[in-house]
Amino acid sequence: MGTSIRWTARMRALLRRWQGAPLTWLIVGGFVLMVAMAIGTALTVDRFRQNAIESGRDSLENSVRLLARHFDREFADFAVLQKSVIAELESHGIESADVFRSEMATLAMHEVLRAKASGWSDVAGANVFDADGVLINSSRRWPVADISVADRDYFNRLRNDPATQEEIEVVPGRLGNGPAIVFARRVSGPHGEFLGMVSRAITPDQLESFFASSGLGEESSIAMHHQNGQLLARIPHVDAMIGENFRNGTPEQRAVFERTFVTTQLASPIDGKDRIVASRLLTGEPLVVVATKSLDATLATWRTQTKFFVFVAVLSIGLLVLTLFLIFRQMTNRLSVEKQRLDTAMDTMTQGLLMFDQDQRLIVCNRRYIEMYGLSTGVVKPGAYFRDVIQHRYDTGSFHGDVDAYCDDILDNVGRTQSAIVETADGRLIEVKNQPGAAGGWLATHDDVTERIRADERIAHMAHYDALTDLPNRVLMRGHLERRIAELAQGKPFAILYIDVDEFKGVNDSLGHEVGDELLRQVANRLRGCVSGNDLVARLGGDEFAIIKAGTCDEAELTNLADNILTALRTPVNCKGQEIPTDASIGIAIAPDHGDNLDDLLKRADLAMYAAKTEGRGTFRIFIPEYDAKARQRRQLELDLRQALTRGEFEVHYQPLVDLAANVVTGCEALLRWRHPERGMVSPADFIPVAEDTGLIGEIGEWVLRQACTEAASWPGDIHIAVNVSPVQFRSRTLALKVAAALVESGLSPGRLELEVTETVLIRDDEEALTILQQLRELGVRIALDDFGTGYSSLSYLHRFPFDKIKIDRSFISDIGQSEDSSPIVQAVVHMAAARRMATTAEGVETEAQREVLRQLGCSQMQGWLFSPAVPAAKLKQLLSKQAAAA
Repeated sequence: MGTSIRWTARMRALLRRWQGAPLTWLIVGGFVLMVAMAIGTALTVDRFRQNAIESGRDSLENSVRLLARHFDREFADFAVLQKSVIAELESHGIESADVFRSEMATLAMHEVLRAKASGWSDVAGANVFDADGVLINSSRRWPVADISVADRDYFNRLRNDPATQEEIEVVPGRLGNGPAIVFARRVSGPHGEFLGMVSRAITPDQLESFFASSGLGEESSIAMHHQNGQLLARIPHVDAMIGENFRNGTPEQRAVFERTFVTTQLASPIDGKDRIVASRLLTGEPLVVVATKSLDATLATWRTQTKFFVFVAVLSIGLLVLTLFLIFRQMTNRLSVEKQRLDTAMDTMTQGLLMFDQDQRLIVCNRRYIEMYGLSTGVVKPGAYFRDVIQHRYDTGSFHGDVDAYCDDILDNVGRTQSAIVETADGRLIEVKNQPGAAGGWLATHDDVTERIRADERIAHMAHYDALTDLPNRVLMRGHLERRIAELAQGKPFAILYIDVDEFKGVNDSLGHEVGDELLRQVANRLRGCVSGNDLVARLGGDEFAIIKAGTCDEAELTNLADNILTALRTPVNCKGQEIPTDASIGIAIAPDHGDNLDDLLKRADLAMYAAKTEGRGTFRIFIPEYDAKARQRRQLELDLRQALTRGEFEVHYQPLVDLAANVVTGCEALLRWRHPERGMVSPADFIPVAEDTGLIGEIGEWVLRQACTEAASWPGDIHIAVNVSPVQFRSRTLALKVAAALVESGLSPGRLELEVTETVLIRDDEEALTILQQLRELGVRIALDDFGTGYSSLSYLHRFPFDKIKIDRSFISDIGQSEDSSPIVQAVVHMAAARRMATTAEGVETEAQREVLRQLGCSQMQGWLFSPAVPAAKLKQLLSKQAAAA
């Protein structure tokens, strides 16, 4: 029993070594491949041998088939003469041998025989013998020679056996030289009595000459035998064999003469060689054609092929052996290099690594593990037991806990993958993974994941908090709201305050992103100071914030909170040394009063905030249902606006620009009007903002440009046309191309077109704006700065951009001529424009007093209701016609 266990253990160890020994498998595989090649070659050679034999058989079968067919025809023709002579003799009605002898032995009969035998080639022609075997007539000579065949076997068989009508036999020649093959036929009386016979003869040479034409090749033979085995003719010719009987020997040899068709392989009775034999019995005569070829000759080509295959196989095996040797050497070298690399990799890897066998003994330990815990290489080394390693860690202070309990837990679960993160005494986080080995044992890795876990925590924070303000972001706010909505069932209301910082875009664009970012951080800090610990302050993106106020639905409390927020935000913020005033618009939605669905509450807080913005900014609004209706109306307005252009609902009206010095119209501003089929005339103040928000302003503005240019081309040549360009059009980067196309299409002179741009198109990207303005200037069109004085840094734009005109905003014109009016500002603008050779146009002039003050201040042009509102093209033409007539 003990011996059996030890033997089983040895076999398992051997199998493990073989499973881990690629070189061994390489050698075994190479040997199997060589054996397979040898077997394959042997099978191929044997198959080729069988094919060669089959091919030899087929060749012999075809030869004897052709020979038999040939001789069947030849002998059928050969027998015609005998049959015709016998028919002639029997037609005389001779009943006795004597009468036969007397009538046949005449010169007249000789002439008959000679006539019938003419054209036939044989040895002695047609010969007639009487009942005693004596020659009595011949087709060849007359008188006939004294010849008797009474001693011939074929004669006696014909005479003695009335059933035998024909005999064929090879006999020594009496009528010619050498042996002859005699074809004898019986002549019978009316009652079957033997009267005599008619014979013909050919020599074996005649048959053999035809055999020779078949060309079977070396060590081949063709013979013709009587069915009784007698050899009649053969090539190669051997005199001694002619007439010899070969119907003896083995059953296979006798079958050659007994069966109609035979193909076999047997030892030749002539030369003793193994031969392939094919025979065929003639259909008209008891004759057999036999063809043979020696097995050696048949396999001659096969032997040449065999030598080639064996050579190729030996060469292939030799190359295989050489290849295996080279692979073996390369693998040995590679394994050596890989072992060195593995050792280097293990010593330089960032993880501590240990490998234990199934007996709990240490196989591999890298340097990182020793350094990670400050262990001794004298203790932790290959061969050390797992418990000893853990005990050493306990002794050195890198392991805390029960050594035995820890080891028992690891060993109990050694067949499963285990992973745990433990914290060391110095605060490091170590991830310990134990993975089972293929042959028992396990692999343990110790990875210091302190930085990774800290990074994961930072990433998780970044995913839920705004990077600029460190406030919760939209994702975290939605999760917080979902929890608050779930608490509504417990009677815990809450409110959402949407906060949008007013005019932040202008600050960001004019003072730079650094100032804008600092402003947002200050806003975030002030919002934090306005709420309690249960509330959430979040940044939604851009200049939008939100506060989730917990535990209240009291509008008075929320109003007080909104006032506190606005008060806190209105205190000027010091950003990078600049005092910036801020304000905000706030929208409030209350749950559950305004809904218990997250998206509905967010939408309603947003609607309330939008209402605060549209109603003056710097204030707050609590959601009311009317805001939903206004939102729906705006959406409907947007849908109608999208179809207005295709339906032809837009019109272009023109407001005259009047020269203050000459009091004549020198130009017109194109203003868009919308004639809605149901709403009537829609104010531009209502639909232009919607067109800008949706991006439709680009397509609409292009239509206005083309329409205005086409209309202006029909005016007098000194009247120019002014067209407003929206910020969306200006940023498209194709504005110059579209303007050029409109000019070409309408035929309007470029100098008569004036494009009005606002400061908002210049704030975003000064360099890009300058490039576009230069492109327009190169076309020859004029450029005017519209709504001057309402934005930021207007004076810098006058210096940097090539404007032709400044349009003074109506807000500076409305109080002009009154005390404490804007006249000094207007005068400063006029003087500044004149210094830079720019014209000025005052907007919104409605009284004669305003016009007179502007004329005295030196303003170039005016427009407003004082002279004319914006009118349709037809009415404008009437006005221009009156002006031309008056001039």
